[in-house]
Amino acid sequence: MPERPQLNLTHQFLIAMPTMADPNFAGSVVYICEHNERGALGLVINRPTELTLAKLFDKIDLKLEIAPWKDEPVYFGGPVQTERGFVLHVPRGEYGSTLAVGEEIGLTTSKDVLEAVAEGTGPQKLLVTLGYSGWGAGQLENEISQNAWLTVGAKTSVIFETPVEERFAAALKLLGIDSTQLSLLAGHA
Repeated sequence: MPERPQLNLTHQFLIAMPTMADPNFAGSVVYICEHNERGALGLVINRPTELTLAKLFDKIDLKLEIAPWKDEPVYFGGPVQTERGFVLHVPRGEYGSTLAVGEEIGLTTSKDVLEAVAEGTGPQKLLVTLGYSGWGAGQLENEISQNAWLTVGAKTSVIFETPVEERFAAALKLLGIDSTQLSLLAGHA
């Protein structure tokens, strides 16, 4: 019997179904940065925290006084390594520890991207999270088969240009679904 091809959800959105029981993910949109046979890594893109970038930069001994960055929120990226920062950005650039996601997006975990932002030479668009969302081998595929998530190809405009309160509805719209109709879809394979 031929082996099933590996599902690759890199550069896709996971949209939590209304039945999502995990409070970390209820109502969330997760951008998948890496998905392979070992598992998946993503960032929740619609959960801002009270922490601003200016306050975060102060904590790591950097000064950020540039508008509009200083007042931008830091996001809850997921429940794994919540003390560690992750920077999703365009353009990808050349930083110490950057994972290429798609053609233009980078995910950087090294401080040099934040130093570049503080100097005014950083990426044009960015979203900073504390923590990430992770799944072991086969775990995400299993959750999708149980109707926990909808998936759709990601658009950078939803991540970086859509107001945070509209990102869930915007991700659903990529599937042609109005968010008011979502509860009608739950439970149907």
